[in-house]
Amino acid sequence: MGRLTTHVLDIAAGRPAPGLRIRLTDLGSGAVLGEFTTNADGRLDAPALAGDAFKPGRYELLFLVGEYFRAAGTVVGDGEPFLDEVPLRFGVADAAQHYHVPLLVSPWAYSTYRGS
Repeated sequence: MGRLTTHVLDIAAGRPAPGLRIRLTDLGSGAVLGEFTTNADGRLDAPALAGDAFKPGRYELLFLVGEYFRAAGTVVGDGEPFLDEVPLRFGVADAAQHYHVPLLVSPWAYSTYRGS
């Protein structure tokens, strides 16, 4: 059965990113499907979507990284952080597959990929 999972690594600190808030939106309908917070391992405690709720379509995971870095005490510069919200938009073609969408992030850069 297919599912959507994610995790976040704080590459500036060289560790998982606990306590980072994430919002999942269905881009087709505009509906917010869930709001999550990463656990101590930088992961969600359960898939963001699974079962009948996981359907083909376009989605967005919005990672609230500016909030995370402020709470972690990471210096992000004077005033506004360079990265505040990181939106990752992606498509699901086959809802029977596992879609893992991780985020590697620092206060100044990020990277993602389709993981396993």
